[in-house]
Amino acid sequence: MPDPVRLAKRVAELAHCSRAEAERYIESGWVSVDGHVVEKPQHKVSIEIVEIDPAASLETPEPATLLLHKPAGFDAISGDNPAAALVTTATRWADDASGIRLLKRHFHRLTPLVPLDREGSGLMVLTQDGRIWRRLTEDRDQIEQEFIVEVSGEIAPWGLSRLNHGLGYQGRELPPCKVSWQNETRLRFALKAVQGGQLRDMCAQVKLDVVSIRRIRIGKIPLGKMPVGEWRYLPVGERF
Repeated sequence: MPDPVRLAKRVAELAHCSRAEAERYIESGWVSVDGHVVEKPQHKVSIEIVEIDPAASLETPEPATLLLHKPAGFDAISGDNPAAALVTTATRWADDASGIRLLKRHFHRLTPLVPLDREGSGLMVLTQDGRIWRRLTEDRDQIEQEFIVEVSGEIAPWGLSRLNHGLGYQGRELPPCKVSWQNETRLRFALKAVQGGQLRDMCAQVKLDVVSIRRIRIGKIPLGKMPVGEWRYLPVGERF
């Protein structure tokens, strides 16, 4: 049996390329060992079958942005039960239509963005892309978010009108927003610069108790039909 060698050396021999180029092929997910993609150039091989995808390219993969359907009870940004832990190769939504190849490197150094209450569910963003980070931090207050809020109780007189404009939160008057009944127990909120706890407080001011909160849109990006606990890629070219 031949002595084991680094995968990058074997790929360099097969592709007639430099060791550095071989490492880029491997790290970009173009190389398989016995039928399984390996992304580590230092991986040792001996008699295994090493194959390079015919579509292999030396272009550097774009940094990934993932969209997760966060379940209630998980922490979006920080906490001891992070929703980011749900993002694995096994929980990618089967109907993800982004066309992006799944790479293990896409799960490294993901930054969660756009706060969502621990007991809230719905659309959550995790990214490696500095452009997305800047957009969702520096411009966050200008990006509209949409929520479905299930409530119980009987709304106060003129309550719907007050939800749209006329309430305050933490000592400040809230700007106008768009609130309407989706059905007898669910309200649809569309608003900017939403703060933690704000939706529950708004509902309490008009005598409604909140049963659940689900975020269904951030800017132009909808949650859609993605199941709870699963994720998909944000396709290249789509913007918040």
